Amino acid sequence: MNTRGVVVITGAAGFLGSVLCRRLNEQGEERLLLVDELGTGEKWRNLVKCHYLDFLPKTEFLRRVTAGGLDLPVRAVVHLGARSATTEADAGFLYENNVRYTMTLCRWALERGARVLVASSAATYGNGEHGFDDAPALLPQLRPRNAYAWSKHRVDQWLAMQGLLDRVASLKFFNVFGPNEYHKGPMRSVALQAFEQVRAGGRVRLFASHRDDYADGGQLRDFVSVKDCAAVMAWLLEHPEANGLFNVGTGQARSFRELAEAVFQAMDLPPAIDYIPMPESLRAGYQYYTQARMDRLRLAGYHAPFLTLEEAVADYIRGHLLTDDWYY
Repeated sequence: MNTRGVVVITGAAGFLGSVLCRRLNEQGEERLLLVDELGTGEKWRNLVKCHYLDFLPKTEFLRRVTAGGLDLPVRAVVHLGARSATTEADAGFLYENNVRYTMTLCRWALERGARVLVASSAATYGNGEHGFDDAPALLPQLRPRNAYAWSKHRVDQWLAMQGLLDRVASLKFFNVFGPNEYHKGPMRSVALQAFEQVRAGGRVRLFASHRDDYADGGQLRDFVSVKDCAAVMAWLLEHPEANGLFNVGTGQARSFRELAEAVFQAMDLPPAIDYIPMPESLRAGYQYYTQARMDRLRLAGYHAPFLTLEEAVADYIRGHLLTDDWYY
């Protein structure tokens, strides 16, 4: 990897950020400035294996950026930091934290000629009535169904309106799972929650369907390994000509039932699945189907294969969750 200048990773102690940090370390890159809020939780554990120059709290980093006090040659910014809970109800907070922070950081980085990657989300597609096509021309058709998704959509809109989609790569991550997500509480992946349920009681609980056209457990998602997501970001850092909106998924929708079965298989146990009613609060905004259209990323030159659902679940469970080392 080209080591000229520093790579800034925001959200660096989180799920995607810490795995990206490890991926870059494996490629020989240690000139990293990590940015996040650690608080009193366990996120710091995600950084134990990482090698980096320094760590800054997100508010201190923004203060230095806006005051011109960040005295480092920055070659790239990977902005993954955000309030990512789809249940967050404070839209004003989301706008300040997810939207304005991103705008400020993008302007600052681009003024310095730095490579810029930002995290968007498949949640911006709403219920998928217009498909899951990442073509910028389709942005006006999207109708996000929760405030978090709206905040991510707003950034994509802003990049398009400012004519920055030829200078910034915005990544619409689909259903990401894998190591380093343990701290996410109720936002942990179904793969991790299923593993925990099996270990505790030998059974998995999935939401029943509330639509006649989907069987219980038949709701479909594009599940993608966090390691594949990190590989995409690492590739994009080395290919500044690849810009715009990019889906990051496998391009193959799989059911929650298949995910649960893969968990049992990785644990060498027979499937035992119960279906429970979906909470009323989730039903209105619930996505029954997501599947990334991957043409644009492939056309941009990324040709590496993605792990299948079974491969990714087996790697997660056997390589991390069933060992004494949950962290990547």
